[in-house]
Amino acid sequence: MDFATAQEKAKSFTKKPSDDIFLEFYGLYKQATVGDCNISKPGALDLKGKAKYEAWNKNKGMSADDAKAAYIKAYEKYAPQYA
Repeated sequence: MDFATAQEKAKSFTKKPSDDIFLEFYGLYKQATVGDCNISKPGALDLKGKAKYEAWNKNKGMSADDAKAAYIKAYEKYAPQYA
């Protein structure tokens, strides 16, 4: 399976993953497609933005290829529960 296929399949999960799982996918996706986090940390009142920032930033230094591989592994891990 390649990264693009894993993305499409993850988008079509029939059950909504928990916020923690969503953030895992989000952080790996951003690292794979953009690289290291390049935005300012959101303010304390922006809880959703802060969670997304932290999910992305925890993958700092990971190469795009490693992030894509980790995304695919995450998809394969969670697909039986949510697909």
